Amino acid sequence: MAICDHNPRLLADRPGLLIIADKGYVSAELDRLLDERGVRLIRPSYRNRRPHPGEPLLKSIRQLIESVNDTLKGQLNLEQHGGRTIEGVGVRIAQRLLALTAAIWHNRATSQPVTRSLTAYDH
Repeated sequence: MAICDHNPRLLADRPGLLIIADKGYVSAELDRLLDERGVRLIRPSYRNRRPHPGEPLLKSIRQLIESVNDTLKGQLNLEQHGGRTIEGVGVRIAQRLLALTAAIWHNRATSQPVTRSLTAYDH
């Protein structure tokens, strides 16, 4: 909620915002505050609770997020990005994502067996 309170335009510019979270975001107060602001929160439910609408979609979304995070941390070395400011970090992330995108495009264009790898370009 601190993010929403810090930037009021966040919700104003995104009516019907959908937030995907993990089980750690379970709180009746959070549910009430988000509902008042017209925000929908999807998260896995605990075993003793009724599943939320849309919950079956979470597994595939979580796998996608974990795959992207693993690529960013592993192949693109984003845990040691070297940026000293928020803008610097943003630039370093953008550079690495552009490099990965270019490598994927090149690997597909040249019919390489593995398209999401930067190993061939790691000199």
